[in-house]
Amino acid sequence: MPVALPEDLVEFLESGVSIIIATRDARLRPEVLRGLGAQVAPDRRSVDVFVNAELSQRLLSDIADNARIAVAFSRIHDHRTVQLKGVVLDVSDVSREQSVELERYRVAFAEQVAMAGLPRSVTRRMRIEPAKALRVQFDQGFNQTPGPGAGGPMEQP
Repeated sequence: MPVALPEDLVEFLESGVSIIIATRDARLRPEVLRGLGAQVAPDRRSVDVFVNAELSQRLLSDIADNARIAVAFSRIHDHRTVQLKGVVLDVSDVSREQSVELERYRVAFAEQVAMAGLPRSVTRRMRIEPAKALRVQFDQGFNQTPGPGAGGPMEQP
């Protein structure tokens, strides 16, 4: 049974954090792609994670094969990082409403990387469309923030 994500985690996932998505094929070969934002469902039991449609062919093929996915969310200025693992429930084209979310994420991500010294103008040129939305239901969560608890499971994903 899916667990509702805690409100503080929802806020973190939807901020301008770096998002790295990983899948694997039937031969256990990994595929990694940068995410373009995340939007938590109102019931907090699933998350739409956005990817560039033109760069995601292998990732989408892996999802069609086994539906398993791992997503790392990392805040650049303090390295707070969580990794969530689960299954992709659905893959769709990004809706008009989700396009607004993609743009909001691009601006928020630009602010995050600007703190690390990358000019906002570089990040704002990041191509975000056409994009796909991956509806993910997470069943495992891990604290990956550097320090003594790194790698340990979260109480709830």
